[in-house]
Amino acid sequence: MVKVKSAAQIQAMREGGKILRDLFIKLNDFIKPGVTTNDINKFSHRFIVSRGGKPSCLGYEGFPASICASVNDVVVHGIPDDTVLKDGDIIGVDVCVYYKGMHTDAARTYLVGNVSEEIKRLVKITEEAFFEGIKHIKEGSRVGDIGHQVQTFVESNGYTVVRELQGHGVGCDLHEEPGIPNFGVAGTGEFLKAGMTIAVEPMVNMGSRHVTISRQDGWTVRTKDGKPSSHFENTLLITKDGVEILTM
Repeated sequence: MVKVKSAAQIQAMREGGKILRDLFIKLNDFIKPGVTTNDINKFSHRFIVSRGGKPSCLGYEGFPASICASVNDVVVHGIPDDTVLKDGDIIGVDVCVYYKGMHTDAARTYLVGNVSEEIKRLVKITEEAFFEGIKHIKEGSRVGDIGHQVQTFVESNGYTVVRELQGHGVGCDLHEEPGIPNFGVAGTGEFLKAGMTIAVEPMVNMGSRHVTISRQDGWTVRTKDGKPSSHFENTLLITKDGVEILTM
């Protein structure tokens, strides 16, 4: 069931969103060659707790860390470990914060050291795809409008969108209705209402759109062809006239 949030719930999500925004700013300086993905996990955990929040991911359906750390060909749900980041890597950091009874969810893909122009473009297009997807969204828009805009923009730039994973409602629970695919047909799907909060999250591959899920840990999603993938996500509030980004 789609949940429209109260003014108090929305304010709590704004405050939780500021924790995420500030964490991502801090990670700009923290993430560099020589740092491990678990170093990023520990840093993020300490930061969230210091601001009065809790990491929503930790323990969620058995997930063992406070963030998802997805390097290079890992699309999403990478588990932090002793992997050392190298010059030229990219890493998607997906973080969810529980604050005053509400969840917010966002992700950024970071460049590690000197990254090739080809991969920089992938990361740039992924971020731009998010803003294309939400450009005309407001009360009365439909879920398919977002997916159509994301897919059209991504594919027109020579990349592919992952179809096995999607954005989602968020707030009272980490994952709520409706699902928000990154592909689709405009004018179809759930209607968006003022007061809804959703996470829009383009996942864009340099090569094929197809992915595989690790049989070893049951979480790590990689591109099937081993080519890089980028991820950009924010939590949004739907308003009568547009959207408010709660995590920027």
